[in-house]
Amino acid sequence: MAYAAGVDVGSTQTKAVIIDERKRIVSRSLTETGANVIRAAESAFAEALVSGDLREEEVEYIVGTGYGRYKVTFGNTQVTEISCHGRGAVHMFPATRTVVDMGGQDTKAIRVSATGEIVDFCMNDKCAAGTGRFLGAASAALDIPLDELGPTALQGERPVKISTTCTVFAESEVLSWLGKGKKIEDILLGVHKSIAARSAGLLRRVGIEDEVTFTGGVAKNTAMVATLNERLDVHVNVSDDSHYMGALGAALFALDHILASRAPAKARQDA
Repeated sequence: MAYAAGVDVGSTQTKAVIIDERKRIVSRSLTETGANVIRAAESAFAEALVSGDLREEEVEYIVGTGYGRYKVTFGNTQVTEISCHGRGAVHMFPATRTVVDMGGQDTKAIRVSATGEIVDFCMNDKCAAGTGRFLGAASAALDIPLDELGPTALQGERPVKISTTCTVFAESEVLSWLGKGKKIEDILLGVHKSIAARSAGLLRRVGIEDEVTFTGGVAKNTAMVATLNERLDVHVNVSDDSHYMGALGAALFALDHILASRAPAKARQDA
């Protein structure tokens, strides 16, 4: 049995996925990227090997992706995160035609074909106002852990209107609403609705086609999923592995290489 791996080096977290020849996920791992990007990539891959009870030599091909893909020094090649998220999303949800990838520093809207090839894409080109970093600013301002933002926001009934278009000023606006006596849950619901609105705008630029799949770390946020569903008026696909979708797509590209390299040998045998 041969194995293929994908390592997705994101701005905040690094993910690794190892799959087998049947395209089944054998193991996955996640670590904070931090300042040493090369070390983060090595650590994520090493943890995935341990998790899958595999030796390094059993993994025949490795693809790096993400903003730090060229820092996956032990990898064989690199593929852009846009291609990897598209490929991973279609593998996980075959009817996917639109992908929204929301990470720590940017949000991407991607339109894909039935085979996962990229038809069109765009990303936020002004700042991180519609990304996980925006949620991080709200988390810091309200002193609420990131994993509690979603559940807290879903308790909101009267969302405030977040007008800032810059993450730098997000904390000030959140504190301003707090000073006006607004409930924390209503402030957070407003933050989520603001991000959903910006994401919907990106998606309209590439064309929203059913089905829509949500990838990236922010897909774990229940309020973000709910506000996207409401804003887009569709049911957005979310998987337990949405956070790993880029690494999964990279692993699938790696498996392509392994299978393609075998084809000439098989052809010679058949001859």
